[in-house]
Amino acid sequence: MRAWSPLSISSAFDPYLELMSESQVHPIVALMMERDAMSQWLGIEVIESTPGHCVCRMTVRKEMVNGFGIAHGAITYALADSTLAFASNAMGRHTVSVTSTIQHLRPAHAGDTLTATSQLRSDGGTMVHVDVEVTNQQDQPVALLTATGYKRSESWV
Repeated sequence: MRAWSPLSISSAFDPYLELMSESQVHPIVALMMERDAMSQWLGIEVIESTPGHCVCRMTVRKEMVNGFGIAHGAITYALADSTLAFASNAMGRHTVSVTSTIQHLRPAHAGDTLTATSQLRSDGGTMVHVDVEVTNQQDQPVALLTATGYKRSESWV
């Protein structure tokens, strides 16, 4: 299967793309974000999203830091998980992750700005494979998440 590329997306594939002329956020992702209390609590901002691709950003707050003075691993994981969910669901079908693995590469601290960028690696019809890289404000890698998602029969369109 082929990876996401801006050239591989057309309005014939995604009728929502015509609605995105003013916004960089896919309408399905905007709807998901309205309903997503966790992503809202985290303070996630969707920077851009298209089918199979998403970039999200958030700032680590003091209540997200553990006893070691670094961001709890679940915070980085949640940012990556939301980013992969937005990328996968923007493809049109309700998609949920079934497995994921994260590697924490560098600590994040209160005040750090984290950016998560998802990349669709394969779309096998009912299964998708997505990688997410999380970086800090100095563009240093903080975490890498690899996930497999299941595309349910329900459609967003």
